[in-house]
Amino acid sequence: MKRFIVTGGGTSGHINPAITIADALMEHYGKTEGCEIIFTGRKAGLEGELVPKAGYELRDIVAKPFPMKPSIRMIKALKAFFDGKAQCQKIIKEFKPDAVIGTGGYVCAPLLEAASSMKIPVIIHEANAFPGRANRMMGKKAALVLTGFPNQEKDFPKAGKVICTGNPIRSIVLEHNYESARAELGISPDTKLVFAMGGSLGSKTINDFIFEAAQRPEFKDVHFVLSTGKQQTEKLKDVTKSDNLETYEYINNPVLYLAGADVAITRSGAVTCAEAAAIGTCSVFIPYPYAAHDHQTYNASAFADVGGCVLMPDQSVVDGKLFGELKALLEDDDKRKSLRANAKKLAILDCDKRIVKAIEEVIKGE
Repeated sequence: MKRFIVTGGGTSGHINPAITIADALMEHYGKTEGCEIIFTGRKAGLEGELVPKAGYELRDIVAKPFPMKPSIRMIKALKAFFDGKAQCQKIIKEFKPDAVIGTGGYVCAPLLEAASSMKIPVIIHEANAFPGRANRMMGKKAALVLTGFPNQEKDFPKAGKVICTGNPIRSIVLEHNYESARAELGISPDTKLVFAMGGSLGSKTINDFIFEAAQRPEFKDVHFVLSTGKQQTEKLKDVTKSDNLETYEYINNPVLYLAGADVAITRSGAVTCAEAAAIGTCSVFIPYPYAAHDHQTYNASAFADVGGCVLMPDQSVVDGKLFGELKALLEDDDKRKSLRANAKKLAILDCDKRIVKAIEEVIKGE
């Protein structure tokens, strides 16, 4: 029986990869010797909702984010860290894991530090092209760092091993292609479809752009679908909508639209990038300008460097530069095909198998 404790929290970009890794380990070891997995995190956080929904037990621990500058919050964060570490040490003694796995976010630090102090192998998955603070800190004590993007060895110089596995994606991502997705959505072959989303909370920049584009005469024959996001919906209730625009607060299966769109306009979080690569989406990436260490720009740049996306800064969209770019892209079939093909070059479709293999080697001491 193999046992793992998994942690990752705060955002879906940390939690969903953690759940996907857990699923892969359960499938692999479940066929042979058996597998048991629990999570640690904050029940008050997003992981408190998503982890139990995925069928895993979540052990509640204390954790607080560390501020960027010294303040009274630093003292509170340190106290929470040590309290959380003590909780995790107790959990480790009871559960006896073969390894612990962290996917990022401040909730990881107590478990990974506790495991390191107890000589339990620490494994980290870094989804972004620029690693977060928690992963950079704990990478110094990691037996294994799994990366979503290549050439990140320099970011984790003290880790035991650094292996590029790609970012884990849901199996449903691979069930759709351009033709099948459009058929399911009821989009005719001669209709240009533009899909836009700014994440689960939404993006004012992307929303404003789509509402204006849908009303412009040059886009009157284009069909727009917009996921406005939960934080933006109320602000948009009085906005004039167009006949060629569908809006939703949240879309449960954005993969269907990413596959069927002629152009997708999105942020460039690690999971979105992984799904766009796997599908071969014609993407306009607009990195979230306030992401930690501007990591979304690093993610998008990996695509732009191989001609796999159009990368446009948020301020450039605000300044109106995307209107001409979108019009040109919709009129250029060859350009869209090229972006799709180049994006697919970055896809790692056997990511789950690579992750399981690397973890198995660490457990065996190879």
